[in-house]
Amino acid sequence: MPAPDRFAEGATPFLIAGGAGEASGTIDARFREAKAAIFSRLIELLDPSELLRLDVEQGRALLARLISEVITGDRMQVSASEERALLDDIADDMLGYGPLERLLTDPEISEIMVNGRRPIYVERDGLLARSAVQFEDDEQLLNVCQRIVNLVGRRVDEASPICDARLQDGSRVNVVLPPIALDGPVLTIRRFRRERITLDEMKARGALPAAGADLLRVIAAARFNVMVVGGTGSGKTTLLNMLGAQVSGSERIVTCEDTAELQLEQPHVVRMETRPPNIEGQGEITMRDLVRNALRMRPDRIIVGEVRGPEAFDLMQAMNTGHNGSMGTLHANSPEEAVTRMTSLITMGYPSLQPDVIRAMFASAVDILVQVERLRDGARKVTRITEVEVGEDGGIRLRPILRFETAADDPRAAAKPGGRYRLVNPPTQDFAARARYFGEGARLARLLADLSGAGAPPPHGDRPA
Repeated sequence: MPAPDRFAEGATPFLIAGGAGEASGTIDARFREAKAAIFSRLIELLDPSELLRLDVEQGRALLARLISEVITGDRMQVSASEERALLDDIADDMLGYGPLERLLTDPEISEIMVNGRRPIYVERDGLLARSAVQFEDDEQLLNVCQRIVNLVGRRVDEASPICDARLQDGSRVNVVLPPIALDGPVLTIRRFRRERITLDEMKARGALPAAGADLLRVIAAARFNVMVVGGTGSGKTTLLNMLGAQVSGSERIVTCEDTAELQLEQPHVVRMETRPPNIEGQGEITMRDLVRNALRMRPDRIIVGEVRGPEAFDLMQAMNTGHNGSMGTLHANSPEEAVTRMTSLITMGYPSLQPDVIRAMFASAVDILVQVERLRDGARKVTRITEVEVGEDGGIRLRPILRFETAADDPRAAAKPGGRYRLVNPPTQDFAARARYFGEGARLARLLADLSGAGAPPPHGDRPA
């Protein structure tokens, strides 16, 4: 333990904004100098191979002992609280990801945004806030970025300044370096939840009604082909995880992702991840490669983490060739926009296909569109569940089943969005027949009875795309 008499008479301790128990923010020059001096001495005293063999707690204990020895031996003027702060910072740098460590251990933070050496922004409960944490300089931030991407065998440098990677806990990472990033390295982390959110938890949070959760269970169990649509950060992958959790353990599931995020616990899951090209520009494995290869792996279902390119065509082919129950996510702000976006993505890879042909393929391949949104108060909700039909003209007909309608005339809406779920149309006869075939008929009847009490279907709910 540090001794209180380390201060020379009349000496002024350096200041650490935030204190020992909080995330330190602006660090004064004396703290940086002391940290740099101790860090240099540790490099001399430490055997890196020894540190690598230790777990985090053992490594921290070793660093605490060595830091105390350095402070005592060099007669540094450091108080007990300041020694703890130095240990925190140095341990974070040597054993983890520097200032990010204290944010990565906060369970309430869902996203971390680092913009150079400026204070770091975080997202809590869907809302952005400025934290009291920041990197000392661009070099420290760059070292952390390199450490992260090296863990997954990727690289980021001036020649290749943009990189996607993930942390060991599965959190998704994006790195952008200068000269692309004009004000220093930019690091964005989307946190990975160790505990999977279930449909029951979403129901408890008000993200969908109990009958809506049961409707999603029917959709997954009856092997409908599903696309989850929504904007960035709306919760698409979270909902895809919940739908995937409803799949029977007897099925073989093949997942294709850019960055592995899905947490499926069934016994027969095959996970695949894309790979960027190497430094010679060779060896790239695209999402399209994965989806095509998945078709040769005898899957019962194919789940694509995010459809963002020509692989949309291959996924629709899979949905149309016996791989019922396949799923994916798509960036789109409405069911109608989802149709347009899928059409444009397929046109990117198959420019000779006419839009009408693509739309007809979509109508025969995709059964259900589930829309998720992040509302202005940060809450994430399932706002629409829509059935996709083939219209009389062979085109697409979107039939909304369940919809979250905002209460614009609610006086509370100014502070927090109000609204209610309403049954717009009962599912089609084909939907009901399929649910009965998979043993979900009774559940479907119960949930429709519950939803009918909340709002009767209008006489003209069908809506052409």
